[in-house]
Amino acid sequence: MEKIASFTVNHLKLKRGLYVSRKDMCGDVTVTTFDLRMTEPNAEPVMDMPAIHTIEHLGATYLRNGEIKDKVIYFGPMGCRTGFYAIFFGDLSPQEVYPYILDMCRFIENYSGEIPGAKPEECGNYSEQNLAMAKYYIKRYRQELEEHKRFTYPV
Repeated sequence: MEKIASFTVNHLKLKRGLYVSRKDMCGDVTVTTFDLRMTEPNAEPVMDMPAIHTIEHLGATYLRNGEIKDKVIYFGPMGCRTGFYAIFFGDLSPQEVYPYILDMCRFIENYSGEIPGAKPEECGNYSEQNLAMAKYYIKRYRQELEEHKRFTYPV
């Protein structure tokens, strides 16, 4: 079997950043998958599941209601719990989505109130949320993005 693209990235060198994971064609439309790497794989603890769940709810809500809502296909966590995938219509670069990802981070950092979609009739695991930890991870990620602007996978 062919190795999928994300398994060819050296996770021992991977730092927090915003990377193009892959680009796929669907007919004549390009779909770009971004890797929002929030923790360093195999070098620091993975993210807390309730915080991941909160980031997923808030991030998806923000992106699907924001300026680029018509380009958003998906926003959700990686199975390894070190970050998220954001999938958009279009042949996009990290620099093009960077301002929207920063805005999403600021939205989560400043969020207060009820988590969208966190009611029993709206979510299969509605009670597993942790806004305080979500804010911690997102703030750290945003600061790292602003300081280092890592947009290219290490070799």
